[in-house]
Amino acid sequence: MSTEDLPAPRSLAEALRGRDDASLAALLRSRPDLITPVPTDLTQLATRAGTRASVVRALERLDRFALQTAEALAVAGEPATYDELLGLTAGDGRDPDVAAALPGAVAGLREQALVWGSDDRLRLVRTARELLAPSPQHPSPTGLGPSVQEATAGMSPGRIQEIVAAAGLASTHDSVSAVGALSGLFTDRARMAALLDGAPAESLEVLRRLVWGPPYGQVTHDPAARLRWLLDRGLLLPTAPGTVVLPREVALHLRAGRAHRTPEPAPPAVEPAAVHAPQVVDATAAGQAYTALATVEELLKDWDEGGPAVLRAGGLSVRDLKRTAVALDVSEPVAAFWVELAYGAGLLASDGEADERYAATPAYDEWLERPAAARWAQLAETWLAATRTSGLVGGRDLKERTLSALGPGLDRSAAPEVRHRVLALLATLPEGAAPDAESVLARLRWERPPRSPQGEDDLRTRLARWTLTEAEMLGMTGRGALSAQGRALLGARADGRQGKPAPAGHQERTTTRAASPGDKLPVRHVPTATAAGPAHPSPTALASALSPTEKAVASAAAARLLAPLLPEPLDHVLLQADLTAVAPGPLRRPLADMLGVLADVESKGGATVYRFTPASVRRALDAGRAAADLHAFLAEHSRTPVPQPLAYLIDDVARRHGHLRVGAASAYVRCDDDSVLNEILADKRAAGLRLRRLAPTVLATQADPTTLLDGLRAMGFAPAAESAEGDVLITRALAHRTPPRTAPAPVPDGPPAPDGTLLTAAIRAIRAGDLAATTPLKPADDATALAPGELPRTSSAETLATVQAAVLTGEALWIGYVNAEGAASQRVIAPVRVEGGFVTAYDHTADEVRTYPLHRITGVAELAEE
Repeated sequence: MSTEDLPAPRSLAEALRGRDDASLAALLRSRPDLITPVPTDLTQLATRAGTRASVVRALERLDRFALQTAEALAVAGEPATYDELLGLTAGDGRDPDVAAALPGAVAGLREQALVWGSDDRLRLVRTARELLAPSPQHPSPTGLGPSVQEATAGMSPGRIQEIVAAAGLASTHDSVSAVGALSGLFTDRARMAALLDGAPAESLEVLRRLVWGPPYGQVTHDPAARLRWLLDRGLLLPTAPGTVVLPREVALHLRAGRAHRTPEPAPPAVEPAAVHAPQVVDATAAGQAYTALATVEELLKDWDEGGPAVLRAGGLSVRDLKRTAVALDVSEPVAAFWVELAYGAGLLASDGEADERYAATPAYDEWLERPAAARWAQLAETWLAATRTSGLVGGRDLKERTLSALGPGLDRSAAPEVRHRVLALLATLPEGAAPDAESVLARLRWERPPRSPQGEDDLRTRLARWTLTEAEMLGMTGRGALSAQGRALLGARADGRQGKPAPAGHQERTTTRAASPGDKLPVRHVPTATAAGPAHPSPTALASALSPTEKAVASAAAARLLAPLLPEPLDHVLLQADLTAVAPGPLRRPLADMLGVLADVESKGGATVYRFTPASVRRALDAGRAAADLHAFLAEHSRTPVPQPLAYLIDDVARRHGHLRVGAASAYVRCDDDSVLNEILADKRAAGLRLRRLAPTVLATQADPTTLLDGLRAMGFAPAAESAEGDVLITRALAHRTPPRTAPAPVPDGPPAPDGTLLTAAIRAIRAGDLAATTPLKPADDATALAPGELPRTSSAETLATVQAAVLTGEALWIGYVNAEGAASQRVIAPVRVEGGFVTAYDHTADEVRTYPLHRITGVAELAEE
């Protein structure tokens, strides 16, 4: 039997039953929600594919032309022919671009089980038709109204006959034939043109205003002449008191058969806005990467002794975010980005203590020990996969609560896919080419049309804009163009398994598979790329495209490309006579740490300027360094001689440091020179400390030692803290760390994409379950036959006897089985032996030998001879 003579499938389940394993795998890969959990058979798979939640999810992931094709099918007859669909999409002129792209779009809809049937009987899944078909409550994106048959459903037969007569048609004996004649007139191009040739110009203007939608208009109880002419001939039909609608057939005639004003069969191209030398792009991106590392380090160093408090509802307060932005010398949105990036990488978290604060995690110390390029790769990987979106900080949630950095409500599941897709589009341009941002946004809107008609402020558009900005700050791009290290990360992620473009002219192919013995059905396979352009990967495919090993390889490749471009850490500074030191580049960590204690950062940039002050030198002395240590340190690491003013500053502070000793009484001050204590008592600034003399060389106060130390230092003294034994306390800044924390996990956008192993096992289970559900059974008696899916209940004795007989004859049986968890299933088995209350059999459903307790078999039936 030829494929042309095969009966058309009568349901989606039959259409799925006619697919081969590769086609079913493509369906489950594009709609992973259908496999969670695995359906028991193809009928359940078809039912699940038609549920509203699943269909809405699938429609949201169609590109613009595929969605336009589905919308055109929703306003076509059911079933529709391919030629009818071609007319709705390509118009009477048969636009060649649309005609070339339509087969791929139909194949894609078929693959996702949104459309089924052969080309002469195309059917849109019922739920999809309900969602896309026009209605007064939910206008169609096509701008079309109801058909003549739908609009005249509640109209009186007499009024219908009046319209038919006014339109120049012969009267009929019933309303059904009258509506059919009117529809035939409106769909006949020649007769419709003749009717409109006699229309007043004002009436034609009314039609022109309604033709592209919305198709509804308001009229008074006494319509004007231009409206009366249209109403009399059915060119406008009443739908409610005071409301009229332009029938779908009339609108399609005026549109030259097109369902959409502007079909978009091909994606808009991403246009370059500027072209730079690749070396310039890479060098710029490397500079940004170095700045990113320095900013994250500075952020966590600022929070080293315990960062801002955690809000009761979670997150960072507006005041603390402003303070962080000032410390980093960036704007608040940029500060929120760096804070969220460090949090996503697991470098900071809340400490979980009673007075909960943010602090660095132990992972931060491990991160610091890694090479700079590897540290950047970790940040870049985190950013690509993170669902937390810093651009939302400062906005409002659905309950009008302000969204705060590090707080709840910032996860957006679409963020990883949008970031990846934006960078993938940048990768399609020549090296060094920076894209025009609007062309990137236009391409994204084509690949995933926004829900709102305007589409300017939808989430995906905002995510794309933020991606372009954040990629530049992070060093993924330089001067707007994708860098070598960014291309390495992206190239490893965008391998052939994620949607490699097919050769030009690639079209669908038709194969056959056995649906049942002696019967074959045609099955269409979706190409990897349609005439509309390369297929872009689904978000779920992007999320699980690489194994952990492959991600590590990609990260290492990016780090290798970046490493030569980063500046080498220096082991020296340039000391100047104005008590400053200039670091002409990044410093090695021990040098940077010591210099950070001995001096204050005055300015940052290509070179960092440090300033030495009495307070900074005293800070180094408090940390346990002696004056000789500081002189030796500066002499060792300075390319210029140590200036005399700096040497004098160190000696002067060291001479006075520790002259006063502060301990706990609440607090006391002791000094061998009682004249110094007299000077303190006489100073008006000491009044707040409420000091009193206990002995010629000892003063006491009720203030705590820290307050006393700060007060004396504010008065210009250089006291040192001492222990209860009288030893000087070395006050090193102790780094506050949280307990070990795991990085926040991205919030997935639906079920993860199944891998090949899961797909193979799932398809085998579905086909086996379908075999069990559709295999014909032997009649129970001469009068009663068992329908597919109907399993008789048999007694234990009948079950045992039937199974023992099957062991002797080698026949297969259909059983009902309930497992230990209480889940019921149907299985086709070939019993091998029965003993000890168990039956050992080859399970055709699982394709393996299994043992079943007889008491868990609910019923058994013999299979029919055929």
